[in-house]
Order: sequence, then structure tokens, then C-alpha cells
Amino acid sequence: MIHTAICDLLGIEHPIVLGGMGGGYTQSSMVAAVSNAGGLGTLGCHGRDGDQIAKDAADIRSATNQPFALNFLLFATDEETFGAAIETRPAVLSYAWPKGDQDIQPYVRRAHDAGARVTYMAGSVAEARRGADAGADIIVAQGSEGGGHVSWMASLVLTPLIVDAVAPIPVLAAGGIADGRGLAAALALGADGVLLGTRFLASDESPLHDNFKQAIVASDGHDTALSEIPDLATGTVWPGAMSRSGRNRLIERWSGREWELRQNQAEVLAGIVAARRAGDIEEAPLSYGQDAGLIDAVSPAGDIVRQIASDAEQILSERLPGLVQ
Repeated sequence: MIHTAICDLLGIEHPIVLGGMGGGYTQSSMVAAVSNAGGLGTLGCHGRDGDQIAKDAADIRSATNQPFALNFLLFATDEETFGAAIETRPAVLSYAWPKGDQDIQPYVRRAHDAGARVTYMAGSVAEARRGADAGADIIVAQGSEGGGHVSWMASLVLTPLIVDAVAPIPVLAAGGIADGRGLAAALALGADGVLLGTRFLASDESPLHDNFKQAIVASDGHDTALSEIPDLATGTVWPGAMSRSGRNRLIERWSGREWELRQNQAEVLAGIVAARRAGDIEEAPLSYGQDAGLIDAVSPAGDIVRQIASDAEQILSERLPGLVQ
């Protein structure tokens, strides 16, 4: 069995973490399934109010006695929702995407005061050091291959850069990882585990419409685009991020016409809401990473955790030692 510092720090069996995807991309059953399988399930709190967070945390606890995390986008976090999360006493609070001038240390301190560990997502060495200086227990090195909001450097380079920059703080690698090969590679780069989003979107417990799950399975990994179009459509300004999503009719229609999208934002958003409800994969943005090309089936989330751990263990114990003469 693969056992790293992440396992000891978080009290989990496998160094595999569900990304805290907000905006309805995670739900309590998904979180509990990952935690029950020995990973760390994470609920994305963006888009949820305090009452919903409290209910979701209770639902997770009714389905598992294992650790889980609550994730916050710091640039969009208000006291009501954050206070409600603190009250639930999760094992982990995970943070990402603060504003450039935002003080993140109070969020870390309050989490520690509540007995929670803190993970902090970074897309650059400077951002990783910012999280380390604030007292984060774990840094997440997020590469640009991932789905949703990302920065500009790929995981292969970013992960060891951040490992070196924040040592001895353990690092989770994220972006472009969907199987045991990705976990084994992350460990070789110096990380102590992995954080996955896209792979769990194509799970039985994912709240996505089945059509969106099948779009991920059908992807060859070459069909995504980085743009601001999903954010312009929702009227959200992310600090320093682009959004990776499937390159569908919606993205193609507005590429190069972002100025016009701003003028028609309300109408476009209404169309997106209707398309999501109907499962229309061409008229709603679908955030997924380039690692979608590695996903060939929708599977139970627990099975995904166990398969990744098993495959990585086989690579590390059987294939790689044979390469050393």
C-alpha cells in the first residue's frame, strides 16, 4: 500500500483527494464515497449558503465516519458561509483563488483554531509560498491541464518547483491526473499525493447530467479550450484565472466576441441555465481537463479511488524497480 505524509496528516488510507469543485459540481454522496474508499472527499462550497453547507456536512457524516474537507474560493467567500462551515468542524478546510491583496492568514488561523487542517491551491511558486507563509498544512500544485479555473504552468514542471519551494510542507499534485500512472508520476516528482477533479466528474455519484458525463468519456483530451467565456457568461471575475472547458458551440460562438457577450450576458446566462437543465452539451460550458482523454467509463467514485491506488502501487512496486540495473 502507498503511504505518504499526506495520509498521516489527513488521517486517510490513500493519498488521493477529490477536488473541491464548487458551483454544483460536487455533492454529499460523492464526497462520502471518496472518503469511504480511503481518500479525502471534498465538498465545493462556492454557490452554497450557510444552511446548505450545514445540511451537506450532516449528510456526509451520516454516510461516512471518515475525514472530509470543505472548499472555499477565498475571493468569493463571505462571513456567513465561512462561519457556517467552521461550525461544522470538518477535518480539513481547503482554500483557493484569493484576491491578490487578500489576507489569507486569518482563514488559516480560524481553521486551525477549529481543529482543521488547511490545504491551499497554487498555480505558481509565488502563490505556493504565499500559502506556506500563511500557515497552510498542505500546498496543492495545480497545473494548467486541469479543468475549470487554472493558471499557466503544466503539472510536470510546476509540481517539483513547488515541492522545492515549500519543503518540508507536503504537496498534492493536481491537473491532468486521472489514473494510477498520474499518482505514480506525482510521487516521482516529489509530491505526497494527488488531487483530482475531472475523473470524479465521470462518476456515478457526480451531480452532472448523464450527457455531460458521457461527453467526458467521449473526449480525446484534445477538445478543451482556455477562455474567459464561462465567467463572462455568469458575470464572475476570477482573480488571475482562465477557465478550461469543452470546446463546444457555446465557446466557439463567443470566441473573439467577448465584448458582445458582455453586452448580452443576462440572455446568454439564461440560455446556459436552460441548457444545463436539459443536458445540452453544446450550449452550456462543461469544465473538464485534458485528462478526460484518459477516462473511458463512468464508474463509482469509490472504485475510482481504489483502482488508482492499486494501479499506482503496481507501477511503483513492479514496473519501476525493474528499470534500475
